Order: sequence, then structure tokens, then C-alpha cells
Amino acid sequence: MMIVGVIPARFASVRFPGKPLASVAGKPMVVRVWEATKAASRIDRAVVATDDERIAAAVRAAGGEAVLTSPHAPSGTDRLAEAARTIPADIYVNVQGDEPLMSPANIDRVAETLLADARREIATIALSMPALEASDPNVVKVAVAQDGRALYFSRAPIPYARNGQPGYRKHLGIYAYRAATLQRLAALPPSPLERAESLEQLRWLEAGYTIWVGEAVTDSIGVDTPEDLARAERFLKKEPVS
Repeated sequence: MMIVGVIPARFASVRFPGKPLASVAGKPMVVRVWEATKAASRIDRAVVATDDERIAAAVRAAGGEAVLTSPHAPSGTDRLAEAARTIPADIYVNVQGDEPLMSPANIDRVAETLLADARREIATIALSMPALEASDPNVVKVAVAQDGRALYFSRAPIPYARNGQPGYRKHLGIYAYRAATLQRLAALPPSPLERAESLEQLRWLEAGYTIWVGEAVTDSIGVDTPEDLARAERFLKKEPVS
């Protein structure tokens, strides 16, 4: 069973151009993600898939592997699917290039969630979160069935607290896919719910796929802005993170 971790990383970003090369505690962010992916015990090979030679060069300078993909890929899943056509594997783990705090243990956990049943096609992870954070639209929430299936993902607080305080689940944006499933997902057109929430995983749910949700080992901080980068650095330095 070959499991490959692929890190999609594009240079262009409306809010943070050149984000994958931003320094996080002395290392380019994408290099930190590659190191964590390579350190995961379930990962046989770690590859950065990028549209920019500068990102590829930084990864290779650190001893990593990078492949160039189209600058026109509409999403990280499309970039991963393109890279997968030249990188054979049974399972691909999509580790976001803007998650410098994603732990090897979380990467293993998402792979293990998929491997728990041969019938599973897509897996991700989540963890409990404080109610005060649930109103932040930048933090994606997931409602999970008792058997571990994702019922819905949203930027809004779900479930709605009509009777008592619900247990909110923070979704961490890491996925594991069977090889054939990944290519089918990349062929799907955008869906109404995806457009409404700007969450690609809703496209998969609308198309009838089941996403299995495992329990994350640790939290992570996605970097979308320079302010997020500062928070990630404070976390690494064990300073208070607001």
C-alpha cells in the first residue's frame, strides 16, 4: 500500500502573495509543511506540487521533492490530482501548503481514518473547539454523524444552539483519498453549496460522496494572512496566541 503525501502550493494569493515562501521561525512555510509530511510514519513519499519554480527551488534546496503543475489549477485538489498522474500511489494525502503547524501525528491520523475500512474513499480530521471560536467564518466547522460520517461543513456555527450548548467541531483542512476517487473528484464541476460557502468539500458531499472524519491529535493554524503567520510564529515560540 503506497501512501504519498502531496502538498499543493501556489505562489499567487490575493491576501498574501508568495505565501508558501514566507519565513516561519526561520524556514519557508512550505518547507516546514514538507518536513512534517515526510516525518509522518504512514507517508511513503512527500512531494510539493507547485506552479512556481521559486517554490520548487526552495523545497529542493531543503532536500525535498517538488513537481511543477499548471498555474491554472482552480483548487488544491486539482493540483494534487494533476501531480498524482505522474506519481503512482494507492492513497494520496492532501496536506495544505499553508498549514506550517500541521503535525505528523495528524497526517498519520487522516491516513488511518481512511485505512480503517477498505470501502472508505475520502477521509479528513476534526477536533472539539470552544464555542467562542465557532462564530469565526475563517474557522470551518463540521457536523459529524455518530458513525463518523461528515454531515455538513460550514463557516457558520453548526449545529445551531437552539436547545443547550452543542459541541462544535473544528475541521482541519487535510484529506486522504483513494487514487481513483481523487481523479473523479477533480472532474466534478463546482456545486451550489460550494459556491455559497466557498468550501470545496461541499462539492463532494453534493455529488454523493461520503467523507469520514477522524479525531485530530492536535490543533493547527492555517495561514491566510500575515497576521495568521504571526500567530503561527508565536505558537512555535510557545508564546500566547490570541
